[in-house]
Amino acid sequence: MTAKDSRAAGLAALASLLADETRAACLLALLDGRAWTAGELARHAGVAASTLSEHLGKLVAGGLLAEERQGRHRYVRLADARAAGLVEELAAQVPAAGVRPRSLRESSARSAMARGRTCYDHLAGRLGMALTDAMTLRGLLRQDTGFALTDAGVEWFGTAGIPLEVSSRRPLARACLDWTERRPHLAGAAGAALCRHALDTGWCVRIGSDRAVKVTPSGERELSALLGITAEALR
Repeated sequence: MTAKDSRAAGLAALASLLADETRAACLLALLDGRAWTAGELARHAGVAASTLSEHLGKLVAGGLLAEERQGRHRYVRLADARAAGLVEELAAQVPAAGVRPRSLRESSARSAMARGRTCYDHLAGRLGMALTDAMTLRGLLRQDTGFALTDAGVEWFGTAGIPLEVSSRRPLARACLDWTERRPHLAGAAGAALCRHALDTGWCVRIGSDRAVKVTPSGERELSALLGITAEALR
């Protein structure tokens, strides 16, 4: 088999992992960045634990999930930021009109997710876009040649007391296509640092059982002072 054929076979194998609704539901749930037990994911996906275990085994073997065991519990999480980015960007390709909420509760949850959510380890939805747009407007982030923090942007993180973890394995700033806004928001090490700081300081809090987040009154004040974002844009 040629190298080209090998890549084709690998791509087909990856596509087959995603071409199952139960496995897709698990991957989307794990975009909250946390580790879930197999039982939690089984209930979320609406399948038996034995069925879910088989699906998880395939996702782990395919490199999309990593697993950890603590006592009798088996925890799984997305393997890394690249796996998370793949899931989020593929979800962005799903036509919005093709996915209809089945209940008032699901409609409310989807509205909350659209307002603000975590996308693996960074912020997304209208909240993520408000932050991305404000940083771009203030010259902290460039989008003209791909996403990149400017020197002023790096300095801003330091002034705001948000530590940046620089690594050769991960870009400082990366564009991630938002599946509700259909525009790219800030990801990468800078996006992760901003999200972590927002949750640690109480600027944002998680709501519900999904990955929805909302900005607190203190977060509104801080983000207004740091980036000039109005409270209305954060709600």
